[in-house]
Amino acid sequence: MKTSLTIAGSDSSGGAGIQADLKTFSALGTYGMSVITAVTAQNTRGVLSVQDISPNIIEDQLDAIFTDIKVDSVKIGMLSTVETIKVVAKKLKEYNASHVVLDPVMISKSGYDLLHPEAVEALKEELLPLASVVTPNVPEACKLTGAEIKTIKEMEDAACLLIKEGPSAVLMKGGHLEEEPTDVLFNGETFTHFYGKRIQTKNTHGTGCTLSAAISAGLARGLVLEDAVKQAKEYITGAIKNSLNIGSGHGPTHHFYDLYEKAGVYKEEGFKI
Repeated sequence: MKTSLTIAGSDSSGGAGIQADLKTFSALGTYGMSVITAVTAQNTRGVLSVQDISPNIIEDQLDAIFTDIKVDSVKIGMLSTVETIKVVAKKLKEYNASHVVLDPVMISKSGYDLLHPEAVEALKEELLPLASVVTPNVPEACKLTGAEIKTIKEMEDAACLLIKEGPSAVLMKGGHLEEEPTDVLFNGETFTHFYGKRIQTKNTHGTGCTLSAAISAGLARGLVLEDAVKQAKEYITGAIKNSLNIGSGHGPTHHFYDLYEKAGVYKEEGFKI
């Protein structure tokens, strides 16, 4: 059994963060473990409040995992403070962590700052050089590079800027562009485009977390990066197509949609997605 570790915040509504990551790891065949960096009070309508976990507890969680269990991949999500970023970077270096997928979570769908503004530079300096791949969406890439991004070509240009910060690869997510969603993977030498079709649903809570966790699971299982991204893209597309109409805001994606299909759950009388 391969293992995947998520280092991220907890989402009380279960659609994003640690909860989404663990569901994704299980769905894609790895054993999931977690280091919680913050506890959020949130639901499908937005984030009410956040309490950061102390750096000492974060450090202890990392030590507890790495000194006992082999970690085949790491997914990094919400790290809201400079202190949190520094302790995570220190421990990943100490344990020589491999297959690190960095999702630079900055702002929630409701507009809540999940990464303190003063921590952006720390993220770039401390964690980008450790990343096997960094997976920003367009608004996040704009904040990290200072560039304006409205086209696929500008996504490629931003990826070139980000690769100079040290990650082995950059996956630019194009869901925020007006055209059909195209993701751009850049490994420092070549660009690979992953094309998709826009799915008309408001239930997209946790899509970024889920995609990066899916890439992490693929890398843990030995897939090369392009294949891990391809698998993750297919998985998140199915999860969005079968998203759950839960809550009154942006509902979650369905992490176990294929398992439900195989189990015949959808055929049961009265079951609706």
